[in-house]
Amino acid sequence: MTETAIEELLIVTLARLIGRVRHVATGASSPIPGAAALLARHRAGPGMTVSVLGSRRHTFFTNGGVELFDCAGQGRLDVFFLGGGQIDGQGNVNLNATGGYPASEVRFPGAFGSAYLYFVVPRVFLFREEHSRRVFVPRVEFVSTPGVSPPEVERRGGPAALITGKCLFLFDRERRRFRLESLHPGVTLEEVRDLTGFDFDCPERVATTPAPDAETLTLLRGAVGRDIAEVYPRFAERVWRISPPKAA
Repeated sequence: MTETAIEELLIVTLARLIGRVRHVATGASSPIPGAAALLARHRAGPGMTVSVLGSRRHTFFTNGGVELFDCAGQGRLDVFFLGGGQIDGQGNVNLNATGGYPASEVRFPGAFGSAYLYFVVPRVFLFREEHSRRVFVPRVEFVSTPGVSPPEVERRGGPAALITGKCLFLFDRERRRFRLESLHPGVTLEEVRDLTGFDFDCPERVATTPAPDAETLTLLRGAVGRDIAEVYPRFAERVWRISPPKAA
């Protein structure tokens, strides 16, 4: 394996956004965010906590989501990730349904605690690998959790960035809209405009998302891959040909 896979580019980009924080957590069905959090911890060293729901090795929670929500409410969670069936230009997320509600044409997994976490976690990174007008719409059909709130609403959390299989957006909370930060290698601005249903700000010159260096790839294809294989064995096998660890 020599070329950088798109999954590796996304993991490294998310890890760079996370930086060094006290505590980052990932929810269910999140192999790329989970690997990014583990990579960020490998880089940060001791003192950074990562909680990957579903893991026994990489979380200190014993009661899953209940403890996660309690930790976030106390202000002890710095970064979380959210996906969605639909996401619009104000950071609103639809995790419930499309085509009317409750008699819906398409049902999504549901919001669970997303609305709560979106309000209390300081930095929430929206992540969706598919980049299409089906996902990135002018206005979500059902607001499972809002990206912005009226001034009188107490809120310390909200969207910080949106990363897709095509590009990286940063969210401007004052302007309440996304700004294109970088295009992934081989992707054009015209392609992103064509595949995005909402308007966004754009600099005169758009940067290219940095590819991982050799040292980072070695870490991903070794220690990080083995770590994430515990929770997402099929992902680790597909991307890195890493088998899950044997049960103790």
